[in-house]
Amino acid sequence: MNIIRLEDLVSQGKVKDQRVFIRADMNVPQDDAGNITEDTRIRASVPAIEMAVNAGGAVMVTSHLGRPTEGEFKPEDSLAPVAKRLGELLGREVKLVSNWVDGVDVKPGEVVLLENCRLNKGEKKNNEELSRKMAALCDIYVNDAFGTAHRAEGTTYGIAQFAKVACAGPLLAAEIDAITKALAAPKRPLVAIVAGSKVSTKLTILQSLAKNVDGLIVGGGIANTFMLAAGMKIGKSLAEPDLLGEATAVIAAMKERGAEVPIPEDVVVAKTFAADAPATVKAASDVDDDDLILDIGPKTAAKLAEKLMAAGTIVWNGPVGVFEFDAFSHGTEAIARAIAKSSAFSIAGGGDTLAAIAKYGIEKDVGYISTGGGAFLEVLEGKTLPAFEILSKRASA
Repeated sequence: MNIIRLEDLVSQGKVKDQRVFIRADMNVPQDDAGNITEDTRIRASVPAIEMAVNAGGAVMVTSHLGRPTEGEFKPEDSLAPVAKRLGELLGREVKLVSNWVDGVDVKPGEVVLLENCRLNKGEKKNNEELSRKMAALCDIYVNDAFGTAHRAEGTTYGIAQFAKVACAGPLLAAEIDAITKALAAPKRPLVAIVAGSKVSTKLTILQSLAKNVDGLIVGGGIANTFMLAAGMKIGKSLAEPDLLGEATAVIAAMKERGAEVPIPEDVVVAKTFAADAPATVKAASDVDDDDLILDIGPKTAAKLAEKLMAAGTIVWNGPVGVFEFDAFSHGTEAIARAIAKSSAFSIAGGGDTLAAIAKYGIEKDVGYISTGGGAFLEVLEGKTLPAFEILSKRASA
């Protein structure tokens, strides 16, 4: 994908004395007292900010936080805690600026944080008048917020249309590169793991991947629906019987291309959904009517691990069992360890997937960990994200 990159503008000396507007994603979790409980997104935003300010830019940064009502400021919607934490990370004071749409006072070598962008009327609906005003604030617009790349809003799309220069920050550029490597030009075999409770929420992803991947591993409630489609019994396990036709179509589409959707050979079952429920390993053909399938069995896990070890590229979205319960975590752990050991390029995304990666400590062994939940899923669906589209358009204009 052809885009202008902030690092290229810096190396060409084009940032010095320029007003730089960075759209970051610093939507961090907070406790009831407003204290930040996890600051990964703020830390991930630092490289772009440092890159721009060290190159002599006058830097303005903004982000959304929570779900504020446009035009109605409430103290809990303020980026004040973010400004404080960002200042600590940058080792400099970061002033928080309110009511900034009509003008911002910032000098080269300074960084200011612009108050929650979703407080501005018209932000969500990508209002043109607002977008033009924001574009007038800067010489260079930088999108470094992959988590919002699937939304066409004022600070993610509109401003990029009208700014003099629109480019991608290092975080967004890394996402574009990883996604291109995994999906547009993958080293084969390309194996995707798509797991979760419902086929309905991932159906378009499954259909899109079925046209492109060499192996499609399904897990969780999705695997149960595929087992039903293959004529197997799943007891009282979570599934969507009304989507058997769609599951069968995905299996058929893969088969036609000489690819496959491996159906579990053995499973781990319990009589109740509880962390302390006794776990029993059974052949997939021996599931009783009152059984709940809560994980893949060791035989299945070993076979899938083998496929992952032989892959050229791996895309991972979702744990394959109820990995939060230790008795039903072994399937997900086997998958995670195989991905870590595999020489394949791997890209992983989605909240539960990131939790599994953290639980098994394999962060350094995954090729790329995507920061965006919804945006990552839309990429897997084969959609072109609005933020990518406008940056690509501006680069070729």
